[in-house]
Amino acid sequence: MQNRSGSNNSSAAIMSNTDMNMRGKIIFYEDRNFQGRHYECMSDCADMSSYMSRCHSCRVESGCFMVYDRPNYMGNQYFMRRGEYADYMSMFGWSGGIRSCRMIPMYGGSYRMRIYERENFGGMMHECMDDCDNFMDRYRMSDCMSCHVMDGHWLMYEQPHYRGRMMYLRPGEYRSFRDMGYGGMRFMSMRRIMDSWYG
Repeated sequence: MQNRSGSNNSSAAIMSNTDMNMRGKIIFYEDRNFQGRHYECMSDCADMSSYMSRCHSCRVESGCFMVYDRPNYMGNQYFMRRGEYADYMSMFGWSGGIRSCRMIPMYGGSYRMRIYERENFGGMMHECMDDCDNFMDRYRMSDCMSCHVMDGHWLMYEQPHYRGRMMYLRPGEYRSFRDMGYGGMRFMSMRRIMDSWYG
């Protein structure tokens, strides 16, 4: 009886270690070059101001995260994978610091998204299952204003070849990029967030 319970505990420990690796961990620092007070985060955080007044550098120890320059996952966003970002503000060209972050879960299934030329799923529609480095070249679409993500996690970029400002998309309906605060942006390329990015 005791052996069986010991075995269950050991399985639970292995399971919990696996969960920790899949969840990811990011550490935010008040000053550049990982100086000053810090805050460790292993999940979504809608408003970092309750933990620290400013953030000028960060280190992703595991997993992938999306960081935002406004609370509640709004404003400019940037994708971060494992690594050190000693002075991310000059790297991203941001004037303000990170105000919220979202942990991107690992995903090993298929990828499927429908992109639409107009808001509310109007106009030309294309179903995508892989990366697209240029909407205009591949689909003859000059704009993408709404989408429906059925499977997987994606990044959409304002310029071809995965350049410029970006937006993180997880499964769900996105009826209007303009209403989400991206009225001045035209999205021109997109790519899947793959398991291999978590190394």
